[in-house]
Amino acid sequence: MKEEQAAAGLPLDLPGLDGEKIRAKAKGLMKYLGPAFVVSVAYMDPGNFGTNISGGSHFGYNLLWVILWSNVMAIFVQILSAKLGIATGGNLPDHCGRVFSRPVNWGLWSVATVAAMATDLAEFLGGVLGFHLLLKIPLAWAAVLTVVVTYTICHLEKYGHRTVEKVITAMVAVISIAYVWELFIASPDWRQAGYHLAVPMLTPDSVLVAVGMLGATVMPHVIYLHSYLVQPRRNGDLADCRHHLKMAKLDVFIAMNMAFVVNAAMVIVSAAVFNANGYEVDSIEGAYQTLGPLLGEFAAAAFGAALLASGLSSATVGTIAGQVILGGFVGLDIPINIRRLITMLPGFLIILAGVNPIIALVLSQVALSFALPAAVIPLMLVTSRREIMGEFANSRLTTAVGWVIVSLIVALNCGLLYLLVTGQA
Repeated sequence: MKEEQAAAGLPLDLPGLDGEKIRAKAKGLMKYLGPAFVVSVAYMDPGNFGTNISGGSHFGYNLLWVILWSNVMAIFVQILSAKLGIATGGNLPDHCGRVFSRPVNWGLWSVATVAAMATDLAEFLGGVLGFHLLLKIPLAWAAVLTVVVTYTICHLEKYGHRTVEKVITAMVAVISIAYVWELFIASPDWRQAGYHLAVPMLTPDSVLVAVGMLGATVMPHVIYLHSYLVQPRRNGDLADCRHHLKMAKLDVFIAMNMAFVVNAAMVIVSAAVFNANGYEVDSIEGAYQTLGPLLGEFAAAAFGAALLASGLSSATVGTIAGQVILGGFVGLDIPINIRRLITMLPGFLIILAGVNPIIALVLSQVALSFALPAAVIPLMLVTSRREIMGEFANSRLTTAVGWVIVSLIVALNCGLLYLLVTGQA
């Protein structure tokens, strides 16, 4: 190594050029990467497709700042969830079962179970629409195919968490590549995109879409799930937990910012392709059908592939989260295959019943608005208790920032819910 550095005219005492150290650090980092990438799927799910496409096609680049601040909030909440799992070796539903009273836990369990079903419904519909658009098959057959593929991916858990993580990370890569590619062929106005990313702009007619974009970002199921996913990498040693938390923060930072790039790309592509050409697109199917004539069939196919990967991966994550939720809070011992069936069944039945997928998607988001406080408030309460978290308990600053973020998320979700219930959405 030193001979190579000398031959290249480089100083011999630069530790950063030690190949062995670089490889060792990279290997150490890779050991901890994964949980946040699984979680990040929730931030690129079919619900995000719908709100981002609507925001970009109706309001151009104006709402890009919402994506940025939503991402900041998501990073904070997911780090807290990861910290809980690392510090205690338990997940959030399990801790709620020990901390809160039986009636409270039954309430939390009921809300969380409905949230798991509603979440899985939205993700399931994304997979169904992806198969339907790409393969040109009826919705019922697309639903059967989605059930089979989702169940197969979930079943890979028997080979270890890492196997599922690799499959889902591959799907995240498909979503990212498809949308980054579309980003560059769409030829957006980068100056406008940069300006609206940094400068908040909100008009009366864009409030609803902005609230929808932010309100659909932090999902209840991944708040429960992240505290579970980090545990296989934990050995319980205090020094290792400190190092693990540091690596988990890096994992969250990388994965959430990948999700940010994808979400921002959705808005930018919609602004450059739909808004610039006078199209106001209000549905995922409409976006797929409009992309072809404007950018070519390959662009539409890339969109369909991204939607399919989003639907399948997020449906898998929703189903796994349902397993964690159904097994926590009240200590019900439900066989794992039954748990999977419970969370997947509503979506399948809705498709077979002929319900409009877009209407079902909206209703699922209403249910999630109800469920969000039941996840973020217990998370803040549990991670602030020193008898549970030890030295990892939230500091006063973290607690203050956390409650501000929680209050904002809950207020915006309640605002979205109000607008939907009063028919203003």
